[in-house]
Amino acid sequence: MTRYKEIAREVEASGATLVAVSKMHPYDAVLEAYADGARIFGENRVQELEAKFPLPAERPEGMIVYLIGQLQRNKVRKAVALADRIESVDSLPLIEKIEKEAAAIGRRIDILLEINSGGEEQKAGFRSEEETLEAASFIISSCPHIRLRGLMTVGPLGFDEERNRRAFSYTQSVFERMKGLSDDIDVLSMGMSSDWRTALEYGSTEVRIGTAIFGERS
Repeated sequence: MTRYKEIAREVEASGATLVAVSKMHPYDAVLEAYADGARIFGENRVQELEAKFPLPAERPEGMIVYLIGQLQRNKVRKAVALADRIESVDSLPLIEKIEKEAAAIGRRIDILLEINSGGEEQKAGFRSEEETLEAASFIISSCPHIRLRGLMTVGPLGFDEERNRRAFSYTQSVFERMKGLSDDIDVLSMGMSSDWRTALEYGSTEVRIGTAIFGERS
């Protein structure tokens, strides 16, 4: 049994959107959460999204799936065809590849830019505010098949309340600057099972929660 209803009440009371992160959980668990009211699901890998979920036109009514994990360029074609949003775009070459593949199938795909808010070398994401805003400006001016919706980050490795707050505060400040570039930019995606309440304090409009909904992954 999932805890979707319980968590959704608290998230939605704050005005944010809840993404149920179903990575490494079976499709039966997805359907159970769907029955509890979940409509937006998050997957980390293109191959799992492809294997687990029906094609977009065949999914239950209202079910959408976001790709939230790091995307390799050789998986972009499938990602553009299968995901309703790509939330982990972290480089200009990846942006250019997404634009090319979306143009090839005549689709405009929603994306979020990922910023490395904790300065951790082992993590993905744009490394500075300037790089992030330059990428945003490039999309808006040069990528007609991409709609930039906002910004995402993953909190620092290991739960450290003070580091999380610094990372979320920084990401919020970059997001506020980014919003001035386009009216389409309205999504600030921060917070996971261990830190989503903290993220909401810093203006997160979307939280990505897996373990707290579905339990531990096998």
